[in-house]
Amino acid sequence: MYRYYNANIKGNNVTDCFIRSLSCATGKSWDYTFNKISDMAQWNGTTMDNRDFILEYLDRHFKRMPKFYGTIAEASEYYEDDIILITTYRLVKIWNYL
Repeated sequence: MYRYYNANIKGNNVTDCFIRSLSCATGKSWDYTFNKISDMAQWNGTTMDNRDFILEYLDRHFKRMPKFYGTIAEASEYYEDDIILITTYRLVKIWNYL
C-alpha cells in the first residue's frame, strides 16, 4: 500500500524525493540518509538528485525487479508485501528492499 512520507526535518517538499524514499525504505533517519548520499554523490562528482547516480545506487544496493507495465497504484498492489522503491521516468522501475 502506498503511503505519503516526508521525513524532511523542516517538513519541506524539495528535490529530496530519493532521500525521503530511501530513508523510509531502510528505516534510517532523513539526516543520516541525506549525509550518506550527499557524501557518495560528492565522491562521484555529481549531485544526489542526478538520475544516473540514483539508478546506479539502486542497482548496486537493491534487487531490480522485472519491468512493470502499469501504474504506481498497480505496482503497490502487486508488491503489497514488499518494501519497494519506484522510479517513473518513462517507465515504472522497481527495486525491492530485501
